[in-house]
Amino acid sequence: MIRFVGRRAVELAIVFVGVTFIIYLMVFTLPGDPIAALGGDRPLPEAVQAQLRAQYHLDEPVWLQYLRYVGGLFTGDLGTGFDGRPVGDRMAARWPVTITLALTAWAIEVVIGVVLGLVAGLRSGGLVDRTVLVGTVLATSIPVFVLGVTAQLVFGLQLGWFPIAGTSAGWPTAYLLPAIVIALFGLASVTRLMRGSVVDTMRSDFVRTLTAKGMPRRNIVGVHVMRNSVAPVLTFLAIDLGYLLGGTVVIEAIFNLPGIGALLFDAIKTHEGPTVVGVATALILIFLATSVVVDLINSVLDPRIRHE
Repeated sequence: MIRFVGRRAVELAIVFVGVTFIIYLMVFTLPGDPIAALGGDRPLPEAVQAQLRAQYHLDEPVWLQYLRYVGGLFTGDLGTGFDGRPVGDRMAARWPVTITLALTAWAIEVVIGVVLGLVAGLRSGGLVDRTVLVGTVLATSIPVFVLGVTAQLVFGLQLGWFPIAGTSAGWPTAYLLPAIVIALFGLASVTRLMRGSVVDTMRSDFVRTLTAKGMPRRNIVGVHVMRNSVAPVLTFLAIDLGYLLGGTVVIEAIFNLPGIGALLFDAIKTHEGPTVVGVATALILIFLATSVVVDLINSVLDPRIRHE
């Protein structure tokens, strides 16, 4: 186990350095001068611009800037925005909205996805199964921004069931509609994964043996089939939780939710390089941490993974 954990730690460290350096390079080598843009229509004096570039080390080679940035990460410093506020402090005020949205969407995926997949798998080839499969294909075929805008128009403006923007209505009213939209893709994946796993399990020899011995079907499904079918679904759900925490940029922008995604979206629009890099780094760390947890759980459940 120690060798497995050490190997995974080295791999993830390489991934982290590679991905963050690429992002840093893309952000700070793009055409345009973010310092000059701070003045808007009234350009800042050259002396002020030079002072700001020196303050944010923008007058240094990009590789040296990156090394300074990584060094600050070891002390928990995600950088400082051009407005003088630490990126970590700006993110701290936004996390509650994003976490609430992500957990709401994740709960929808867990409950509805597992139930639909189970029902479709038990009725494989029937009308319910075909309807569920068609629905999952449609859910994964429509871009999330199209779903978001359509949901606003239909369920927000026309029907008036949900608020179309903001969080003033509180949970769950303000979060339910965007959570449903962002959960649809993961919901379809969970449903299909659960359905396929149930179908495979129902065809297993041990299920036929239990049926031949006269065990009630509800016991076979509720205990044995569920236990053997849910493992791959749990792995996907664990990874998807990390995706939901970092993949809310479009939805938060559409529904005007003041979360991490909206902060990243605004930073990109205003060319706030330090904020873009800081938020991206935090999201990368979440993905990597989720990956580590999933790998450890899988290695405990299946020791063969440690030797692969």
